[in-house]
Amino acid sequence: MTGRIDVHQHLVPEPYARWLQSHGVDAPGGRPLPAWSPAEALELMDRQGIATAILSLTTPGAFLGDGSDAAYVARQANEYAAQLAADRPGRFGFFATLTLPDVKAAVAEAAHALDELSADGVMLLANSHGAYLGDPAFDPLMAALDEHAAVVFVHPAQLPGPTVEGIPPFAADFLLDTTRAAFTLVKHDVPRRFPNIRFILSHAGGFVPYAAHRLAITVFGDTGRDPNQVLANLAGFYFDTALSASPAALPSLLAFAKPGHVLYGSDWPFAPELAVTYFNTWADDDAINHRNARELFPRLKEAPHA
Repeated sequence: MTGRIDVHQHLVPEPYARWLQSHGVDAPGGRPLPAWSPAEALELMDRQGIATAILSLTTPGAFLGDGSDAAYVARQANEYAAQLAADRPGRFGFFATLTLPDVKAAVAEAAHALDELSADGVMLLANSHGAYLGDPAFDPLMAALDEHAAVVFVHPAQLPGPTVEGIPPFAADFLLDTTRAAFTLVKHDVPRRFPNIRFILSHAGGFVPYAAHRLAITVFGDTGRDPNQVLANLAGFYFDTALSASPAALPSLLAFAKPGHVLYGSDWPFAPELAVTYFNTWADDDAINHRNARELFPRLKEAPHA
């Protein structure tokens, strides 16, 4: 019961990789599509002391172009991940892919994944074609996720604007994207209106722990809400350590986040194993590595690890 539980590990099924490439996407977020297989994932996990990985797709998710095939792509990816989790229940789980900004299809896929496929939660991109989480247009999905008491893994996407030459999106833009999502979620009072949803923010929440007071004062200026309440909402998110458990960032995250709300993440295979090993050095803590995740995902408390 001491192996790491990785809430930020990606899968790249071959059909999904082919679909991305057919849309001209070869390097989502600025990282070339990596080789991936369940066997390679298990080998990496064994080397890094990861007992269980909760897998998810990364940006751009299932919605590209006009989104006409988004429902099919999401269903195909979710059924693949569900079978993988069923085959190795102690080693794999998954966050289901949805179809935002198509809200109606997202609600339907969330119900299928959570009720029929036993997903551990859902993955939502911080922004979907420029619309950020917290946008009132997404309230029907939030209501459905609240009804399911769902865990929502928030992963950054490409910023809704041009990239800057020489700065790959994963290096800095991703952190801003997650921060924007957290800000809009809190500004539109989503954590209080839908209190049963547990949100996990990728990469230590982007800039949230370090800019939280600035964000809170901004929300106060826009809405008149108590800044302390806003800060409590921001600190009440869950945060993963993927590429973020440095000796500079981790103490700030632990000082800011609500106790028990920091979770281990590797970001493999988009993060190479060298990076995984480096950040594991700084986050070697039982609460982060597995105890906090077992509280968030009760099925993992007694799950076998083979």
